[in-house]
Amino acid sequence: MVIIVAVFLSLAATLLQPAQTRNIEIDKKKGMLESIGIPSNPQTTEELYDKYITGSFVLNNTGEEVTGVDAFEVDLRAEQRKSLEEQSLPVFNAHTDDGQKLIIIPLQGKGLWGPIWGYISLEADMNTIFGATFDHKGETPGLGAEINTTPFESMFHGKKLYEQDKYVSIGVLKGGARDDDPHNVDAISGGTITSKGLEKMLLEGIVKYNDFLTKNKSKDTI
Repeated sequence: MVIIVAVFLSLAATLLQPAQTRNIEIDKKKGMLESIGIPSNPQTTEELYDKYITGSFVLNNTGEEVTGVDAFEVDLRAEQRKSLEEQSLPVFNAHTDDGQKLIIIPLQGKGLWGPIWGYISLEADMNTIFGATFDHKGETPGLGAEINTTPFESMFHGKKLYEQDKYVSIGVLKGGARDDDPHNVDAISGGTITSKGLEKMLLEGIVKYNDFLTKNKSKDTI
């Protein structure tokens, strides 16, 4: 009986793997689209992705392009286990309906109960955030899970990563940020640990791209 059950489970896993892989691909594409303000569903994601995501490339930590690596296939969790010098850093090119050029940077971090992740889209100045989307595996509903809501994500629009030439990232402040603060957003009420985890994800994830961003800052090169 044990052998039969083991064979059945193995067969089921094998048969389900293509569908699971497909769902992961759709979720990644959906997240990137949301970061540039394009809503989608499982039926429209592929078509919209092909329309708005125009290319991709991979960098090393000095901002140089790496050949032979597919940006879409990069597993950020696996990359984080490597030394910084060995990591592959994916970047995706995108555009809006009015022709504005953007780049999308994927991020991976840790919340209170498990992984959190997201996508940040940047305008051509490599400084201004056009949009952001975040998700999580098991944050608390009504608290940390609020990172995946429009009111929270929309606060990142227009925020700046740099203060003059200094990288400062985006702070997530308990007690709230001023409306005119270019570098901070409000933390989630009751979700302090998740908020700080997201802040750390932004700080440590985007700084890896610093050489690339500063080389191309204020240049319409994307």
